[in-house]
Amino acid sequence: MRYPDGGGLTDAGRARREQVRLRAAAMFSEGLSPPQVAVRLRVSRKSAHAWQQAWCAGGVEALRSTGPASRCRLDDDQLARLAVELDRGPAAHGWTVDQRWTLSRVTLLIEEMFGESYTLTGVAKLLHRLGYSAQRPAHRAVERDEAAVTTWRRDGWPQVKEQPRPAAPGSASSTRPASR
Repeated sequence: MRYPDGGGLTDAGRARREQVRLRAAAMFSEGLSPPQVAVRLRVSRKSAHAWQQAWCAGGVEALRSTGPASRCRLDDDQLARLAVELDRGPAAHGWTVDQRWTLSRVTLLIEEMFGESYTLTGVAKLLHRLGYSAQRPAHRAVERDEAAVTTWRRDGWPQVKEQPRPAAPGSASSTRPASR
């Protein structure tokens, strides 16, 4: 299941799901089949079968929650320091030619600052949690003259723009024009 903020379940959500799995374990011990458990708990048959396999292999403990799927290895102070450094820009950290933050650059910055290694996906999720989003830079020439562009759009473009053709009968044939 995916969530719009990039995070997983809350502690309450994890506990609620664990209770459903533990009820399923009780039903398995009573002799109910996975399809019956799926109907009673209103879950998918696939989940009920997976829970039964885990229950058979490890008992009720196999169905308990193991905690969040991933965790942030940086504490709140480190995240705040990272945000400050990101706001300073790539040039402050030696990337002067192309002054854009990329996931690989942020990964290197985190490793230099805190000694923690992240995957690119992990950095993307971390940045999303910090409130950053992917940006597409506008590639514009340094020599671009905005006044000239505005003038051309106002005066030149209407003259170049294709005028609509007058309504006339057409022909599907490429060699024979339509007759009038």
